[in-house]
Amino acid sequence: MTNLDQAVVLITGAAGGFGQQLTRQLLEAGSRLILTDLDEAILKEQTDAILDEVKTGEILALLPSDLSERTGCEVLYRQVKALKIPVDILINNAGMGLFGRMDEVPYQKWERLMEVNLLAPMRLSSLFVADMIGRRSGHIVNISSVAGWIATAGMSHYATSKFGLRGFSEGLLNEVKIYGVKVTAVYPFFSRTPILQSEKYGTLAIEKRELPESLVTDPADVMRETIKGIINNKPQVFPDRMAKILCVLKRFFPPALNWIGLL
Repeated sequence: MTNLDQAVVLITGAAGGFGQQLTRQLLEAGSRLILTDLDEAILKEQTDAILDEVKTGEILALLPSDLSERTGCEVLYRQVKALKIPVDILINNAGMGLFGRMDEVPYQKWERLMEVNLLAPMRLSSLFVADMIGRRSGHIVNISSVAGWIATAGMSHYATSKFGLRGFSEGLLNEVKIYGVKVTAVYPFFSRTPILQSEKYGTLAIEKRELPESLVTDPADVMRETIKGIINNKPQVFPDRMAKILCVLKRFFPPALNWIGLL
């Protein structure tokens, strides 16, 4: 099992919906956190609000970072190393979304999405995992999505990044498990986070129907299940009912996804 009490945890995308819940719940578990996001002022404001309510755990550092570029990942790694505190758990949570037909989305937008959603976790993992291998301990957590299993119309770019993160997580686990390093990939359904307000483009954006509110999950519940999966060293976590159902259908009854209009 992975012990969270006093564990040093680096969380990317800490100002987002999942990031705030990870911060709150890991502080409640007694963890010591290094938080990073694009906007330091927003990150500090949100973290201060959490610290007003949660008195356990510790915030070690708030670090601004732009993970859409290789240099941003490298700068973050150097900043964390300068703290001289080994990272026990890296949670690659930062992500962005967009919606639109492949040819109707500006290439600058979907290329940045790939940098943030897929290349940043790969880059950060490759930097931090060497230290974990040397210590023969550590845990890397990649927040993917149910879109890492099912690619619906309008989500080709996003699903590609999340399918890639699924494959990377599986391959990384098989490379590092002999050194005592754990890898967990998380596949939530759509949750009540800012990603639901992602930019939309073109024909499909006009036709897009909003998700029924009854299907949208609570980030607190999703991250609670995610943290349970981390503690139990699960390679894969499906943290909500819809994620579990859809992934079972995808693996064993794919025609059913056509029937309900997801493919």
